[in-house]
Amino acid sequence: MSILSLKAMKTDIGQYAVLHDVTLEVPQGGVFVLLGRNGAGKTTTLRSIMGLWKPSAGSVIFRGQDISEMHTAEIARLGISFVPEDMGIFGGLTVEENLILATAKGQFDNARLARIYELFPALETFWTKQAWSLSGGQKQMLSVARAIIEPRELILVDEPTKGLAPAIIDAMADAFREIAQTTTILLVEQNFEFAKSLGRDMAVIDDGRIAHSGSMADFAADKPLQDRLLSLSA
Repeated sequence: MSILSLKAMKTDIGQYAVLHDVTLEVPQGGVFVLLGRNGAGKTTTLRSIMGLWKPSAGSVIFRGQDISEMHTAEIARLGISFVPEDMGIFGGLTVEENLILATAKGQFDNARLARIYELFPALETFWTKQAWSLSGGQKQMLSVARAIIEPRELILVDEPTKGLAPAIIDAMADAFREIAQTTTILLVEQNFEFAKSLGRDMAVIDDGRIAHSGSMADFAADKPLQDRLLSLSA
């Protein structure tokens, strides 16, 4: 069963047509990976789902409901959260304050907060520190924590490993595996090794269109297809 369906979605940014005809089915549960070269339309796809850029045609269906015309706040209330490439945290606020702002009522559910601490122990350590003082990896942890501090059914994550050290990437992978046991993750990622270690299903977007979709296991085993669509060996 699909939790998210994109049907012939088109998105224009100014005078430029960025997404031309994106049709995609994201199954419920696990990690779905959206791959593609730089400029292929990956981020635009996530932002269009989240209502940050309105699709000019087609539809975005979440759990059977068309959300194409909804505002971002309405989409978030349905149970979708977004971890943007720039992390979207507030540098002048503490870790605690960043997480409070991500809650609906300004207070934590103790069980969920305990889960955050288990996934990202550094956030408990730096609880009272301002976010600007955190390392790049810790900021990314905070960004993901903000997305899951309240119950969510779908998390959109854009390039979470960008600029991170290998040890932090490994820790992030472990956290995503844990999160994916209860929440569907739609992951945009350039790091193919990270992506294939997590993804059950995948798609490749190229020039604003879905060029390939299927199982990650099949795609990971097809080196010529990877090279053609992603230029991994170039």
